[in-house]
Amino acid sequence: MSESGTGVAYDRVAADAGVGAEQRLSPHCEPSLSLGMIGNCAFSALVDQRGRIVWSCLPRFDGDPVFNALLDSSENGGHFSIEIEDFEHARQWYEPNTAVLRTQLTDRHGNSLEVTDFAPRFFRHGRYFRPLTLVRRVRPLKGAPRIRVTVAPRFGWGRNAARVARGSSHVRYIGDDMTLRMTTNAPLTYVLERTPFLLLRPVDFILGPDETLMGGIEETARDFEQETVSYWKLWTRRLAVPREWQDAVIRAAITLKMSLYEETGAIVAAMTTSIPEAPHSGRNWDYRFCWLRDAFFVIRALNSLSEVGTMEDYLRWMSNVVMQSQDGHIQPLYGIGLERHLPEHVLDHIGGYRGMGPVRVGNQAQEHFQHDVYGNVVLGAAQAFHDHRLLHRAGPAEYRVLEQVGEQAVRVFGTPDAGMWELRTRARVHTSSMLMCWAACDRLAKIGETLQLQSRAAYWHQHAQAMRERILRESWSEERQAFAESFGGRELDASVLLMAEVNFIDPRDRRFVSTLERLEQVLCDGPYMRRYEAPDDFGKPETAFNICTFWRIDALARIGRKEQAREIFEAMLAARNPLGLLSEDTHPVTGEMWGNFPQTYSMVGLINGAMRLSSPWDAVI
Repeated sequence: MSESGTGVAYDRVAADAGVGAEQRLSPHCEPSLSLGMIGNCAFSALVDQRGRIVWSCLPRFDGDPVFNALLDSSENGGHFSIEIEDFEHARQWYEPNTAVLRTQLTDRHGNSLEVTDFAPRFFRHGRYFRPLTLVRRVRPLKGAPRIRVTVAPRFGWGRNAARVARGSSHVRYIGDDMTLRMTTNAPLTYVLERTPFLLLRPVDFILGPDETLMGGIEETARDFEQETVSYWKLWTRRLAVPREWQDAVIRAAITLKMSLYEETGAIVAAMTTSIPEAPHSGRNWDYRFCWLRDAFFVIRALNSLSEVGTMEDYLRWMSNVVMQSQDGHIQPLYGIGLERHLPEHVLDHIGGYRGMGPVRVGNQAQEHFQHDVYGNVVLGAAQAFHDHRLLHRAGPAEYRVLEQVGEQAVRVFGTPDAGMWELRTRARVHTSSMLMCWAACDRLAKIGETLQLQSRAAYWHQHAQAMRERILRESWSEERQAFAESFGGRELDASVLLMAEVNFIDPRDRRFVSTLERLEQVLCDGPYMRRYEAPDDFGKPETAFNICTFWRIDALARIGRKEQAREIFEAMLAARNPLGLLSEDTHPVTGEMWGNFPQTYSMVGLINGAMRLSSPWDAVI
């Protein structure tokens, strides 16, 4: 008989064993992006410095956050906490080369414990086993620490507390659309009543679907941990990494892998929504979707890492985007299940990160016209025509479909759009968008040559050449001695650095070198680079956009200023949080991270930067 059949209703009371015990339990740390990420390519969770799970969306990355304390610091914020009484300090690290996170908590008397957090992922029965299951293993390290466990999931974006039903060794947390089951060998009464107790032996918590475990609690948790550690160590062993900065690249690669929604192949831009790009800026967006502007850089990073499996998954998702496009139009972003409609709305009942609302769900940018998407799609998809390692190489049939994307790039070339920064109230003929239209035609010509379709190659070469001449002529500002952000404009924008990235211009061309120098003078705060100089809907940008800093690093290396590029790269490594993860933005004065987290664009920038700057392996072997 299923354990759920023996469950009895239990109304949880958030009581403690006396006021004295409550006072000895330290308050939760202030929300920050000093977070660790665990995941298994089906779901993820973010864990703060003291081992509290503060964010996790189910059943997908873009789902309802059952733990939402990152955005709601009130008593209604959902979280899963393991607190030590008389807290003194915490230490946190990843098991090397894995996505298994360990947190050590120590009290003022020298007692300590270790929390191990992970999402199971390993190969079993001919497939990858990646259940919507979170495992927390807690063991005493020294003495007899006294702990309190609080499991407080919320539903309906924090509006609804769970109804709770207790079984013999499990608790069911019931919402309107989902039921979670936590199976544990910890004392259920203490957990449900949030009563502090002595941790005299290891305990395990397995939180996931409302299903009975097939084995014992400790046995299952131990088996899942061993198998998951083994999976990640074998996965990282196959990576191609640079000689320098190996640990940073491996951590970025694991984070990129965890950002893959394996079922469809989509890679999300970040795991969170509404972390402000700068304090009290209102620049709060939902990034739990897949942006096509990331495609070129993601594919480049995966290719350089030799992570062919993830790359092929992502190419599969992009192919589906192309196939479902209507009248040639491709949106800037889609849902991880290819959803086109992602309406944006504000949640007024949640205060937001550190009280800095609004909290937005969905993203209006799905309505925008951003002409750079066509180049990014072709740049990413081109890998499938040239890479002999792929199980499913693309051929003439796929080329004919991709040519439709190129035809759309030809149609929109020279017309205004919202640009890659998704400006909501201003349309211009953005240089970066036209550059990517050129890239679509240029790469289609190269693919045509690979497929020995000479007439098609010549057709696309002709379009690319005409576009190139116009871009060079109309984006150049004689006044600023730089390529401007739009045709006939004078304002500066870091995105023009992509001219070198996509091989549009020789990086040592005097015009490109001059552009880089002007951008450094106008957009840089020390090592960091902002996106653009012109005010937008929210005023002038305050923080540096991390991917722009990585573009600067790439440009500096290409023009021969490699030592300066290395210095800036080291500064970006220092800007990471203690676990090696990056968000979207860095504050140039405080050095604090802002923007959604962890940001795929930033982690990819780190990988590509390390690959470009590292000394070769044969320098030491």
